[in-house]
Amino acid sequence: MEHLLGLLRIHVHRGVNLAVRDVRSSDPYVIVRMGKQKLKTRVVKRNVNPEWNEDLTLSIADPNLPIKLSVYDKDTFTLDDKMGDAEFDIRPFLEAVKMRLESLPSGTIITRVKPSRENCLAEESYIIWGNGKVVQNMFLRLRNVECGEVELQLQWVDIPGSRGLEM
Repeated sequence: MEHLLGLLRIHVHRGVNLAVRDVRSSDPYVIVRMGKQKLKTRVVKRNVNPEWNEDLTLSIADPNLPIKLSVYDKDTFTLDDKMGDAEFDIRPFLEAVKMRLESLPSGTIITRVKPSRENCLAEESYIIWGNGKVVQNMFLRLRNVECGEVELQLQWVDIPGSRGLEM
């Protein structure tokens, strides 16, 4: 517990224009990995624009580790087909959380993260103070695939008794 900084809640909102891996559609799900942790969404049947609306929570001990996201097509009799992957860095988000911006009006943009070769952002990502918390909305463009994006929202969860972000 003393090595833990806190929890990162990743709201996996939806997939957009995902690749077709079955005859006319796909049965996509998302796997999120960070270090040895691995979390998975449910499968959405026959849909290349799935709405997962699921929260996956990672324990954060090393903020320098990238978070890796992979999308797969669920198959019954064969290995699941890969539908692309992406990764993102949580350090800009954690820097915003550390600022302790409780006095800001809800909806204030704290910072922007621009798409670059170093990240998988499909468009500019905003880190916002809203409803008493810092959140980051992002669209990730999937790599190693012909098309597809995944929309996420990050939210920090402090744990009493953990090291916290006061580094």
